[in-house]
Amino acid sequence: MLGGIEAISRVLADEFVKAGHEVHLITQTPRKGSDSFSFAVTRQPSNAEVLRLARWSDVFFQNNISIRTLAAALPVQRRVIIAHQTWIRRTDSRPSLLHWLKSQTSRLAARNVAISNAVAQTIPSRCELIPNPYDHRTFRRVEDVERDRELIFVGRIVSDKGCDILLNALARLARRGCTPRLTIVGQGPEETALRQQAASLGIQKQVTFAGPLQGDALARMLNRHRVLVVPSRWAEPFGIVALEGIECGCCVIGSAEGGLPEAIGPCGFTFPNGNNVALAETIEFVLNNPDAVAQKLAAAPAHLKKHQGDTIARRYLKLFSELLG
Repeated sequence: MLGGIEAISRVLADEFVKAGHEVHLITQTPRKGSDSFSFAVTRQPSNAEVLRLARWSDVFFQNNISIRTLAAALPVQRRVIIAHQTWIRRTDSRPSLLHWLKSQTSRLAARNVAISNAVAQTIPSRCELIPNPYDHRTFRRVEDVERDRELIFVGRIVSDKGCDILLNALARLARRGCTPRLTIVGQGPEETALRQQAASLGIQKQVTFAGPLQGDALARMLNRHRVLVVPSRWAEPFGIVALEGIECGCCVIGSAEGGLPEAIGPCGFTFPNGNNVALAETIEFVLNNPDAVAQKLAAAPAHLKKHQGDTIARRYLKLFSELLG
């Protein structure tokens, strides 16, 4: 499936296989097309199948907490590692029995991993910080692609991702005579509303809806743009899209709460979540100050090296080895 956890899971599983390990991935998602992977996949397993695979494994690694799957694997509790990919709370911060259970269940794991300092601060158990990887073999500079467009958004088209905030920022810039072009990559239930918003703001000619892209096609599209905007309304736990954009030569503008600034690192700029005025000002500054952007992108190689798939996989394998003694 398209999505951050799915992409991260595939990167790690592929890297574990390349390092000489046998990997069996369990998922609740149904099959869509053929399962052409370097590792075995079991979809929507029964509790008995989960327990069988847990007993087979040396390490039972949950890439985000699942009470259902963990309960089936309790007999191998001493070999369970949980990577916390998001907040254990409702998006509106109201009390939730499910999230309370997840919070307490984290205490059962032999090891807990947080993908950002921001996430680590919300987990009741001690966590090791291991940031998320990105697919550095797919996302890269492409020399035969002309960087002829200004702004790109990549993500699910839902209210949490804040694409409407970006459109409001563009309208504010247009009133000042600044009309950068925006490509929106993704799909979701808010697309029709965003098209209507762009039309009502009079900026529809600046905005292209490119639909969902992934892999090489997405890498080439990122290479066409100067700036990746991640205008999330909610606090992102991390944000591998920022790493993908940086590797493809984009400067990143992202919202300031949560773990997204850790993913952006020294390679971009942040603005207060939900603030279209600040976003407009940041976009205008980035477009008009190429020297400042060049300085940010000069820091990219060192920042990206810490997040490459093989680098992060080695950190996990070291943790697995320590657990097994």
